[in-house]
Amino acid sequence: MTIDVSGARVPKYYRIKQQLLAMAEALQPGSAMPAERLLAVRFGTSRTTVRQALTELVGEGRLDRIQGKGTFVSPPKLYRTLQLTSHTEDMRAQGLTPSSQVLDLGEVEAGRRLAELLGIAAGERVLRIERLRLAGGEPMAIETTHLSARRFPGLRRSLATYPSLYTALAEVYGVRLAEADETIETSLSTPREAQLLGTDVGLPMLLLSRHSRDAQGTPVEWVRSVYRGSRYKFVAALRRPAGEAGLRRPVP
Repeated sequence: MTIDVSGARVPKYYRIKQQLLAMAEALQPGSAMPAERLLAVRFGTSRTTVRQALTELVGEGRLDRIQGKGTFVSPPKLYRTLQLTSHTEDMRAQGLTPSSQVLDLGEVEAGRRLAELLGIAAGERVLRIERLRLAGGEPMAIETTHLSARRFPGLRRSLATYPSLYTALAEVYGVRLAEADETIETSLSTPREAQLLGTDVGLPMLLLSRHSRDAQGTPVEWVRSVYRGSRYKFVAALRRPAGEAGLRRPVP
């Protein structure tokens, strides 16, 4: 451990991390980093220290670790603007090809909380759509959408025709989203999430919850999305509110 100019103690792994970051920034995205044993020799430290530094850089999205292949320099993070747009619209805006894989599609019974969010009675049927969201063939997020089955009959068939759920809602049912509350939290990837998103178990994820309504204020959907924290950043345009009375309390 060393002491920096401010007098703070700097752990050895952190100094190694800074050196690794400088090394990565000098390389092109997708370039392979040297093996742990070679880095340990170069920096005169243990492989455990090198591994700790690499793990933090992977968690921050600076590096990607591919099981059985090694560690590579990450491409720039994708961004998602905090506005009422779809995955398809967000990816196309960045010049990427969006796609989705349906992981699960069926109906569940609405519990009290879900019924409240969708403006239906407890016990009513809810259409649950779980999809793996991809950009350029790379997995980005696991998105689970809940909608009233009674309000949107035949929606499962419509999804086979329209590439975007929001397009299907507008074209088939005449429903367009007008506003939404969205919360962002952090979580750690579960084994299933890690497998689907191609990352390690326990790495940071971004957990988003979106509660959307139409122009009449009627609830349309409740969505839970898990994004790879290492590949995403969120961008928002902030303005001072005219008055606190106009602020909407976020839905947990």
